[in-house]
Amino acid sequence: MPNHDIERLKNLLGTHPDFPKKGIVFKDLFPIFQDPTAVESLISNIVHHISSTYEEKIDAVVGLDARGFLLGPLVALRLGAAFVPVRKEGKLPGECASAVYEKEYGQDVFEMQKDAVKPNARVIVIDDLIATGGSAGAAGELVRKCGAKTVEYVFVMELEFLNGTQKLDAPTYSLIKL
Repeated sequence: MPNHDIERLKNLLGTHPDFPKKGIVFKDLFPIFQDPTAVESLISNIVHHISSTYEEKIDAVVGLDARGFLLGPLVALRLGAAFVPVRKEGKLPGECASAVYEKEYGQDVFEMQKDAVKPNARVIVIDDLIATGGSAGAAGELVRKCGAKTVEYVFVMELEFLNGTQKLDAPTYSLIKL
């Protein structure tokens, strides 16, 4: 992605100090979605990266609750892949696999429907931001529990100083490093 596109996306991000609690600076992806050209640039970059990096077909895009739900279906559609949501505990019907993870401000549980990702599927995990790596790592654990393989973790933003990518079991791609 050209540097001016990344700078444009960076400039569109909202910044909210002390949210959701004191000491955390929240980077908000939602302002990008107010600009259709910026959304197109964002999704096109991600799809181009995946398509040019991996020759084999991607079978599923796993999006994390909740901002991964904005990105995942758009990317999955363009890749000709399934979209699979990972949600907070108790939000999905049917039999679910679960994984506990630590966040920078507490503990949580993610779930994914067991039959949503097929065994041996090639999966991309996508979310807006990687901080400590807890939620993305839990999504990777859910993919493994379904017998599938995470090919790559994709993020719009990465908080590099937290080293969250080191906790993941596959390569990562982040458009914006903060």
